[in-house]
Amino acid sequence: MVASGEKKGKVMLAYSGGLDTSCILLWLIEQGYEVVAYMADVGQEEDFEAARTKANKCGAVGFHLADLKREFVEELIYPAVQCNAIYEGVYLLGTSLARPVIARGMIEAAKKENCDFVSHGCTGKGNDQVRFELAFYGLAPNIKVIAPWRLPEFYERFAGRSALLDYAAKNGIPVTQTAAKPWSTDENLFHISYEAGILEDPNQTPPDDMWKLTNSPQKAPETPEQVEIEFSKGLPVKVTTPADKKVVTDGVEIFLTLNALARRHGVGRIDIVENRFIGVKSRGCYESPAATILRVAHMDLEGLTLDRNVRAMRDAFITRELSNILYNGFFFSPEREFVTAAIPASQKTVNGLVRLKLYKGNVIVEGRDADEGLYDAKFSSMDEMGGFEPTATSGFIEISSIRIKAWAQQNLKRGQGGVTPQDVYHRE
Repeated sequence: MVASGEKKGKVMLAYSGGLDTSCILLWLIEQGYEVVAYMADVGQEEDFEAARTKANKCGAVGFHLADLKREFVEELIYPAVQCNAIYEGVYLLGTSLARPVIARGMIEAAKKENCDFVSHGCTGKGNDQVRFELAFYGLAPNIKVIAPWRLPEFYERFAGRSALLDYAAKNGIPVTQTAAKPWSTDENLFHISYEAGILEDPNQTPPDDMWKLTNSPQKAPETPEQVEIEFSKGLPVKVTTPADKKVVTDGVEIFLTLNALARRHGVGRIDIVENRFIGVKSRGCYESPAATILRVAHMDLEGLTLDRNVRAMRDAFITRELSNILYNGFFFSPEREFVTAAIPASQKTVNGLVRLKLYKGNVIVEGRDADEGLYDAKFSSMDEMGGFEPTATSGFIEISSIRIKAWAQQNLKRGQGGVTPQDVYHRE
């Protein structure tokens, strides 16, 4: 500890009320800093007043609580839904999506409090340290960051969760984590994540009592439940549940409604090993209830309303690039501005209704309708011409085959003609 009266400055700490940040708050005070705790309400199920009390008990000189749910939905979640953002084909980016709004609110609070530093409880091996700090620098280039988990004097003292639990117990810091359930969680309106502890063994099945948000599919209702989602320019604008005729149109309420439905029916669980930005692999478990429903519905409606080439270009560039930008923490960057500027143009025609059924962990599309749909039943029908002349396809095939025939002729010259597909596949 520092000598009495020695002060190093004021720190704005990203505070969750959990084990890590509660211990970090007290440790920073021990080092001679004044600490202001910052909490963002991004839709997590949290007793914020209990967190305020805990922060004050740990010695915080101030506590900021910011309600960021609406900007989280409208500025981060909506663009992700519009471009079907996904990382490595599985992860819906729930933690990544929340970091930019939290960082921005934190920098605003730090300026109001005249803080010299900002700090966080992210580990030295994870993605969040990158996401937070790149966001801090993108918003306040001259800000100074304290990252305890990268400081030898911190991580040598606290080698792991057990050391933090001992420190919390000795200093009277109440925590929800125990030695039996040491995993780390991050929750917001979009999802919850689970990491560490027994989950670090990728072959260890998550215990049933770990999952917080969703029913197990086995315990979900035996009766399916229908829901209708209306989109305008790729954004969900109306949710209707036919069973009770409930209609919701507010952005935040839409998410809350879909979350409740998905949670009841066991929708949105995944268990993956992913590639972190810093180069290590990580096992993570996630629950993304409403997000899973919206992705299924939005992608289905695009099949009806979005031009083939626009969809292919969007998927190949915007979806992939924005997903990586979000995951890696480059939200406040010129490339993110460039990529997100292209999203509205791809969504002008994505207007319509999707009907879905939720059952035992599954999201099943039952139908879709759109006034601006590019689908023409008569044109596609097997039972009538509908304005399509089949003879036109002969020329289409002939033109498309020109390069294939040339390639085949070259194979014949090289003595590769007449081989079976199996021969080709096994040829070295």
